[in-house]
Amino acid sequence: MTSNFEVEIIVNAGKSTKAVFESVRIDNEFYPENPTKTKMTLDENITISISSNHLPHLRANLNSTLRLIQASHDSIESVNV
Repeated sequence: MTSNFEVEIIVNAGKSTKAVFESVRIDNEFYPENPTKTKMTLDENITISISSNHLPHLRANLNSTLRLIQASHDSIESVNV
């Protein structure tokens, strides 16, 4: 029996949303062996959809993606004086 797990998160980083999206999107594009299916889109918010047949893989990818978003946002905000 195979289960399919899915999660969708929406992030708004204010005026930094596009910059955060670009920095995190690049990381996702250069990881083709990712065991999860990850899709990212940008409109006024960043929408991240992750699916996997294995819950631990989904959780790990979600945690990594959220950490990258936080690090990107913090870096951008630290240089805005």
